[in-house]
Amino acid sequence: MLTKSYKKLALATGIFAFAIVLWSFNDDLFQISKNLDVFASVYKEINLNYVDEINPSKLVKTGVDAMLEGLDPYTEFVPESEIEDYKLKYVSTQYGGIGASIFSRNKKVIISEVSEGFPAQKADIHPGDELVKINDIVLEGKTSDQVSALLKGSKGAPIKLLIKRDNVSEPIEKDLIRDEIKQPNVSYFGMVEGNMGYIKLDKFLENSGDEVTNALVTLKKNNPSGIILDLRSNGGGILQEAVKIVNLFVAKDVEVVSQKGKVKDKNYTYRTYNAPIEPNLPLVVLVNNHSASASEIVAGSLQDLDRAVIIGQRSYGKGLVQQTFNGAYNSLIKITIAKYYTPSGRCIQALDYTHRNADGSVDKVADSLMHEYKTKDGRSVYDGSGIYPDVFMPQERFANITQVLVGKLLVFDYATQYRNAHPKISDPKNFALSDAEYADFVKYLSNKDYKYNNRSEKVLAELKTEADKDKEFADIKPEYDALKAKLATAKSNDLQQHKDEIKQVLENEIASRYYYEKGRFECNFKYDKELAQAAKVMNDKNEVATILKGEGAYKVIGKPGVAMAAAKTEPKNDN
Repeated sequence: MLTKSYKKLALATGIFAFAIVLWSFNDDLFQISKNLDVFASVYKEINLNYVDEINPSKLVKTGVDAMLEGLDPYTEFVPESEIEDYKLKYVSTQYGGIGASIFSRNKKVIISEVSEGFPAQKADIHPGDELVKINDIVLEGKTSDQVSALLKGSKGAPIKLLIKRDNVSEPIEKDLIRDEIKQPNVSYFGMVEGNMGYIKLDKFLENSGDEVTNALVTLKKNNPSGIILDLRSNGGGILQEAVKIVNLFVAKDVEVVSQKGKVKDKNYTYRTYNAPIEPNLPLVVLVNNHSASASEIVAGSLQDLDRAVIIGQRSYGKGLVQQTFNGAYNSLIKITIAKYYTPSGRCIQALDYTHRNADGSVDKVADSLMHEYKTKDGRSVYDGSGIYPDVFMPQERFANITQVLVGKLLVFDYATQYRNAHPKISDPKNFALSDAEYADFVKYLSNKDYKYNNRSEKVLAELKTEADKDKEFADIKPEYDALKAKLATAKSNDLQQHKDEIKQVLENEIASRYYYEKGRFECNFKYDKELAQAAKVMNDKNEVATILKGEGAYKVIGKPGVAMAAAKTEPKNDN
């Protein structure tokens, strides 16, 4: 009898629990149905009664975007009209075209860059050329998007261009055949100073793992002393490609990353599945504040497994995973489905989108909420704020004058003029402007407008504003005028004071006119302090061992408070 009573009680409890779940499920369905009805009725009444004509598709897109805005910036709706652009950004940068980038200036369309090996380069089109017509269509006044659409087309299709060049009196007509343009994930690889193999990975789109593999196999033929994987300013991409890249350096069946979300079916642990190509060579990964997502999976897992030395600045801090779902009428919905965790168990997400402030703003995870985790060999690392490098290096920032010369395209225009006047230059690794050539650039600027205010001038202007409010400016005017004059004198010497960095951007731009993107990389190597530090560390086997074993100062990496103090020592960017 007692057993029967227990069975009845268990059955009743089960039925009650099921009823609660069913009620909850039905309540969720009711809320969804109710809110869809509300949205539909608002949409219907606006379409019927609004005073002006409206675009229904645009109205829905705006409504959906507003709904998603309260979640995170990575959850988005992609209508059918934007699918191709979405695929270029997140899947594969492959399209039919001529292999040239453009920008608009003063209603004119200018070639900004030409890719080596593609139709534009083969047809001798140069950066700085003005595009006047495409297939007899006049381009003046058209947007960059409109011009890009005219340049793109199916592989093998002819295209006729009319261009103007500064040192040529008459427009030049060019007949090209469009080709398949594929922008590689690995934009450069080769041997650098210190007998190091260097791989620059720009993004983690389709085939990025294969591209890094091919680069690594090629570099190994040179018997390098170490490998440098450059993930600076790499915003991420496909998670599985990150796993493939880690597997190149880590043994088989090792955890690389796990993802955990609300839906249990989305939870998954990714492990290495092949024998590594290079398990032993010293490895450095370069990161900066713009290294995000898949970049942080690679850097974080290699750090947690004590396989690589991380050099640079703290990474961005994106610890969220997205998945794309098919929507109605050929649309797509990209949704954040999980957070990811590196092998030590840490989630490096820096911004807390779950707990927004009343005004909708988002705060970073507080130091007090960060937790300590241990790497494979016991080093301390922390969650909640990106990947902190083993070797921190302050970010190099250009002076205001350098930024203005680049931003106002004066460096770009001078490089165009230089290319037109010089048929060839030396190898990009050895190319350098002479003092006489730099003096020529300074002379070129003499009649150009590049006005700018530096930080000191801004502070001084704020001081005057506050003194005027307090009616005390008359008392400090002599000192104010004297200080203003001194600042003007110092500013007039900026072209000489910041000569080295201005020469750097000039040389890089000029080298790219002859040797394309490869030339830009190789010319800049001599200025890259983080690259030099990577070679220096790897050439000292004892230093590598000290870092990876966590000896001395390397026992604790990125401790909250201490790391923040280090970041505050970085120079601020005035622009």
